[in-house]
Amino acid sequence: MSDTPELVIANGTVVNSFGRQQVHVVVREGLIHELVDAAEPIPAGTRIIDATGRLVIPGGVDGHCHVAQITGRFRTLDDYRTTSTAALWGGTTTIIDFGIPRDARETPLEAVLSKKALARESRCDVALHGSVVSWDETVPWQLEQLAAEGVRSVKMYTTNRGTTMANGNTILKVMREMVRLDGLTYIHAEHDAIIADCTAQHADDGRIGIEHLHRTRPELAEEVSVKETLALAEYTGAPVYFVHQSTPGAVDLVTEARSHGQEAYSETCPHYLSLDESVYGSVMPEWYACCPPMRSPETVAALRKRLADGAIHTVASDHSCYDLAQKRERTDDIREMPHGLPGVETRMPVTFTALLEAAGGEARVEDFVEVFAAGPARINALPRKGTIAPGFDADLVIFDPAEQRTVDGDALHMGTDFSPFDGRTLTGWPAIVVSAGRVVLDSDGFHDPGAVGRFVPRLGFHEHNSAFESIATPATQTTH
Repeated sequence: MSDTPELVIANGTVVNSFGRQQVHVVVREGLIHELVDAAEPIPAGTRIIDATGRLVIPGGVDGHCHVAQITGRFRTLDDYRTTSTAALWGGTTTIIDFGIPRDARETPLEAVLSKKALARESRCDVALHGSVVSWDETVPWQLEQLAAEGVRSVKMYTTNRGTTMANGNTILKVMREMVRLDGLTYIHAEHDAIIADCTAQHADDGRIGIEHLHRTRPELAEEVSVKETLALAEYTGAPVYFVHQSTPGAVDLVTEARSHGQEAYSETCPHYLSLDESVYGSVMPEWYACCPPMRSPETVAALRKRLADGAIHTVASDHSCYDLAQKRERTDDIREMPHGLPGVETRMPVTFTALLEAAGGEARVEDFVEVFAAGPARINALPRKGTIAPGFDADLVIFDPAEQRTVDGDALHMGTDFSPFDGRTLTGWPAIVVSAGRVVLDSDGFHDPGAVGRFVPRLGFHEHNSAFESIATPATQTTH
């Protein structure tokens, strides 16, 4: 084996969440071997990419993807090959999927092991969340087995009664187990009783088509559920992570809890930062069927401000790859149609564009790196991800914060026939993507690496928590 590093990215400006520096990035055997000051000669390498005048950021970590998801009689049209390929096109080099039991016959452990087997076809690295719907005496043992597999988080839903909803007793008991196992509790927070009643009232009035979706799931339902869940987390001492928060009020509740010492985190999604409820009055409202729904323009603007202020910890796609034929089967009844949007490929430019808008056109790339890569890796205890430093995986993106493209849903790679951002001009795209040391995207197009994606076992939440702090304080880093 040659001693020559396989890749050197020369003369780039490396931007981490905590600062930036001018360096040559030396890659050996899929890892970042060293960072050499750009004032020094360029080290030898089998391939050298000149990044003069360009930004090099960590490969993205998407902490919330649904691959090959089954919801009732609907199944998303993607598989791990498709979704991981789209992720790489969009500068994301690690995705975290969910093992959610399909029905009462499938256990949480079986659901995860099934997804882990499917993930062998992935082109990028994959981690997994578990999920618990109902409590029984086997759950503690199953969670222990999941932790041994490197699955250290469990998602629970506070809505969707009869399918994925977990009741308060289950949530409390699972939180206690996650504390014991040094894990993280993921929560889809919408108050089921409010949503069920509001939806029933709209159905009684004949206002149950897709154009009424945003009225059936009010902001109050989300915020009440966040408040109740934070109380359970405080009582049990459990770290808690709220997925797809769509209102500034929900984010503020997490901020307040953190000010009192709770370990709580807010995630939002690109569509909540860029689309508002007017889409349900458009010609094709079915493009925007998701839960929670889009909110008012005022709410969207306030949510973007929370992002710019650092109150939102991660931006994840909540990728769900249904096509328009599936969504159009029952546009007359939102209770019967599949909800979810494709977005793993467009997470980078939508998020960066939202930051630009919130910051008056002067967004800090460091802030973008935090929500796109570093935060998701750190909070989800993913070793060697989300940071450009020696010993970390060589997941790298040469990022162009000035490039503008207009989204063409037909030209994307997510395995569906639309994008909710179709026709929108977005800023901030990947020019070159390196995954585990392999150049998978450059000016010549996409280079399929094959089924090389690895399953990434995660560390304990607190076990991993201090590791980033030692990385984030080197004297060579300066922030601009």
